[in-house]
Amino acid sequence: MTLRQFAGLGALLPLVMPGLAQAEEAAPVLNSGDTAWMLTATALVLFMTIPGLALFYGGMVRSKNVLSVMMQCFAITGLISVLWVVYGYSLAFDTTGMEQGVVNFNSFVGGLSKAFLAGVTPASLTSSAALFPEAVFITFQMTFAIITPALIVGAFAERMKFSAMLIFMTIWFTLVYAPIAHMVWSGNGGLMWDWGVLDFAGGTVVHINAGIAGLVACLVLGKRKGFPTTPMAPHNLGYTLMGAAMLWIGWFGFNAGSAAAANGTAGMAMLVTQIATAAAALGWMFAEWLTHGKPSALGIASGVVAGLVAITPAAGTVGPMGALVIGLVAGVICYFCATSLKRKLGYDDSLDAFGVHGIGGIVGAILTGVFAAPALGGFGTVEDIGAQVWVQAKGVGFTVIYTAIVTYVILKVLDLVMGLRVNEEEESVGLDLAQHNERGYNL
Repeated sequence: MTLRQFAGLGALLPLVMPGLAQAEEAAPVLNSGDTAWMLTATALVLFMTIPGLALFYGGMVRSKNVLSVMMQCFAITGLISVLWVVYGYSLAFDTTGMEQGVVNFNSFVGGLSKAFLAGVTPASLTSSAALFPEAVFITFQMTFAIITPALIVGAFAERMKFSAMLIFMTIWFTLVYAPIAHMVWSGNGGLMWDWGVLDFAGGTVVHINAGIAGLVACLVLGKRKGFPTTPMAPHNLGYTLMGAAMLWIGWFGFNAGSAAAANGTAGMAMLVTQIATAAAALGWMFAEWLTHGKPSALGIASGVVAGLVAITPAAGTVGPMGALVIGLVAGVICYFCATSLKRKLGYDDSLDAFGVHGIGGIVGAILTGVFAAPALGGFGTVEDIGAQVWVQAKGVGFTVIYTAIVTYVILKVLDLVMGLRVNEEEESVGLDLAQHNERGYNL
């Protein structure tokens, strides 16, 4: 190459380099730190269901039903994983046809362009805002979809047929979970997204959704044989405490993982999760101590979960002091709803799925609208607290009504077609033997 030719190329560099730079900027590059954190968070959320929730619920039922509850948690994990791959991910996160400010069919549920995970490859990334593999995002959201129906099990424990449970969960996941997740989390054009509902990690999508479905389920199935006159004490509170501890640890993946990056938001989400959970555990413990004279292990474990639930929608926007208030309020309110309110109304929510998850989710969702405001130490963009609380209440109200109606219809149809409940003899023997021909304890 001659000196003249080299100089000519040099003259072209100022023209070529901006284009090369733009091309380089346009090409997304995987962030290995974010990817590593999201892989970890995904494992933590799965850990919440198996073994966390399985142990938490398993310890609270009578010994003749411990395996049935654990079996339901494991079966739901397998079932929802497959449904998520086949069509669930697409229904929840396909954005085809969505437009900000426009309400259409796709504002309520996604399409099927991602069915069977079409187009997903090892090179697929989530977005320019969170550069980790789409496969990791799919699995992370799958774990949310798994734990939500598993939470409902606590409301109808000890009396629902295993076959009916599987079919109910399949239909409920399709008609309730996936649409609610889409409306809240799918982005511009999603119904509640456009309303401005703040739900960082699933207060509405997971906890209110599951809590209301659980309340409807326990009402439709009716009370357990002997309730409330026959003692039905938890058979192994050691399991329950271990399960609560696993839920507490796993919840850091649930909340901090919802930042979708290893960043300051994830760090603050972790901190406020710890603060709110500790406050709720103490709030429940002292409320019970003052009311009944003694604090209980079951009470503090339930308070832990109430705090975890309540901080979930707020974890990405509230500050430490807001988390402290949310936790204390949730612990006290959930205690009275799971005890006094349940006794007064007489419904048999076996393991307090509604009293803890439904009520805790509502408390957290509403208070998110208050403490996300920078004026109260939050990190959100809330300037008008009253307006945001109204938006949060609207989101809660829509979820409660939609979930209650659809869940009721599903259960009533299934009851007519195949029956929901085991017979009295099977209930007396216990679901471990009646439904699975096994015993949790062979003495």
